Amino acid sequence: MKRIAKFHKVSYEQFLKGWTDTFSGSDEKTVREVYEGIKLPKRATAGSAGYDFYSPFAFSLAPGESIKVPTGIRVEMEESWVLKCYPRSGLGFKYRLQMNNTVGIIDSDYFYSDNEGHIFAKITNDTREGKTVEIQAGTGFMQGIFVEYGITVDDEVEEKRNGGFGSTSK
Repeated sequence: MKRIAKFHKVSYEQFLKGWTDTFSGSDEKTVREVYEGIKLPKRATAGSAGYDFYSPFAFSLAPGESIKVPTGIRVEMEESWVLKCYPRSGLGFKYRLQMNNTVGIIDSDYFYSDNEGHIFAKITNDTREGKTVEIQAGTGFMQGIFVEYGITVDDEVEEKRNGGFGSTSK
């Protein structure tokens, strides 16, 4: 297997920015405790394609509810690779847990953005069976799969990224 990437935590300062943007009014002691408990993504087995992302805090989603999760994670990877993020398959199957952008795409140059490449996940409980999903802190809720990609022979893009969602179309 090719080894093409490494997960890191974002700095505490960057995590605090992401946290307060999502959850206003949190005290710094709580945010520090959440940050200290962040676990780097890991594969569950040697045959797993996906790296499990662990929730840094407990949350529940009633049917139709959404949440933006600041994971506290960034990923450094080789050029020509992308990290694709999906809900954990069991959560998708049981609760129709959905990524709000269907598939999260983390490009290799996102690592160098002003926000340190902080990965967020916006998810919705899209169940049609009235089920509330409960995610405990430290529980896998999303999985990321590295995929190699190519470009066209006439590609001449030289622009540099500096930002997250929608930053490449500005």
